[in-house]
Order: sequence, then C-alpha cells, then structure tokens
Amino acid sequence: MKFRPCIDIHGGRVKQIVGSTLSDRDESGLRTNFTSDQPPSYYADLYRRDNLTGGHIIMLGPGNEEAALAALAAWPGGMQIGGGITAANAAGWLARGAAAVIVTSYVFKDGMVDERRLRELAGLVGSDRLVIDLSCRRREGRYYVVTDRWQKFTDIEVCRESLEFFAGFCAEFLIHAADVEGKCEGVAEDLLAELADWVTIPTTYAGGVKDIEDLRLVRKLGRNKLDVTVGSALDIFGGSGMTYAEAVAFCREG
Repeated sequence: MKFRPCIDIHGGRVKQIVGSTLSDRDESGLRTNFTSDQPPSYYADLYRRDNLTGGHIIMLGPGNEEAALAALAAWPGGMQIGGGITAANAAGWLARGAAAVIVTSYVFKDGMVDERRLRELAGLVGSDRLVIDLSCRRREGRYYVVTDRWQKFTDIEVCRESLEFFAGFCAEFLIHAADVEGKCEGVAEDLLAELADWVTIPTTYAGGVKDIEDLRLVRKLGRNKLDVTVGSALDIFGGSGMTYAEAVAFCREG
C-alpha cells in the first residue's frame, strides 16, 4: 500500500475541506478544516524530498492555476493534477510537469458517461497518463459516481462492470468516499472491501482516515490492492490523528 500525498488548492491556498460541503454555486455552507500559511510548492517539495510519487494536486474551482503550476515546478513529474481538466488543457498540464491528468466531470453529461469525450481525452494524452476520478457517495445502499464538486449524482454505480469499462481508458483510479471526506470519522469500510474485489488497475482510496488504525483497515480491507491518501488527520494539515512522518513510515512497511 503506497502513501499518495495530496495538495488541495482553494482560492490559491492549500486547504482541507469537508468534501460534502463543496459547491460550484454557493460557498456559504463550506466547511474548512485547515488553511495553510505555506504555499502549495512547500508541500510538493516535501513530497519530493521523501520521493513520494503518484500524489495529486486538486484545483478546487477557478483561480488556482498559478498555485498549481508552482507546485508542479517544485516536484516535476512527481504529481498528478485534477480539477477542471478538459481535452483543451490536458496536454498543457502534462507539458508543465504533471505526471498525469485526473478527470471527472468532463467525461460525464446528464448523469451518464460522455463516451465521446472520454475516448477523445484518452486518445489525446494516452491512457497511461490519464487518471479517472470516480469519487462517489452512497445512495440506497449503493455507491454512485458524483460530479461537480461531488454535488451531482450520476446514474453510474461504482461496481465491477463500471470499473472494468473505465479501466480500458486510463492507468489509475482515484476514488474519494465523498460522504466521509474531510470528517476524520473513519473510512468507508464497505466501499474498501468492494473495491478490493473489483479493481484491476492501481487505485487510490481517500476519505475519512483519522489515525493509524484506519490505515490498518485500508490495508486489511483493501487486501493491499489499494493505495491511500490522508488529508485532514495529518499534522501538516492541522490534524492530530497522526503525523505525516508516521503515515509515510506505516505505508512503507509493506
């Protein structure tokens, strides 16, 4: 299980936000756990020094491009980037140092997969440099992909068949359990177990990790087939659940 570091950028600053409170229209209900005094490049350089590859920079809304570019420059080829990725800008982000681009909303339309866009993007950047974000929320006992800052449910269920379909277009999945994202109240155990049964390509789970015990759960339920991202629980993001050094060391154990 690899530790996949993150840099979430909102308003040009590194933040840890409760995912379910994000909105592309009204931010009055936004819950922010942490706002850093350090620039995104500080975190990218930290990850570079620890040789942590395959992490992600997520631009939460417009106006974050300059900050994201600075982070990419600090760890060129070391991090993926997502948030507003389209066929028009994907190649440009790769040229500026992103290891891969992460796409979500662009390849969905009216609750369904926009296969034309998906095929176009995969053909443009190559499936080996494309990560599909299938972040999801629970509804009626099942998990469905959500788009537009995790506010809009699609009709696409996260299941064996959908994962097999999307795996034909990308190199990796990034899957946030959006209902628990940023809450530090525990992981989505049912989703972890299901993903371990279904995934056939590298997959990073994010959401709810609060301490080392939760990392053990991810390793156990994910059967060492899933990588993990930790945000709000880490000391570098104002958390008290575990230190960044502890999380990195634990994941390097095996």
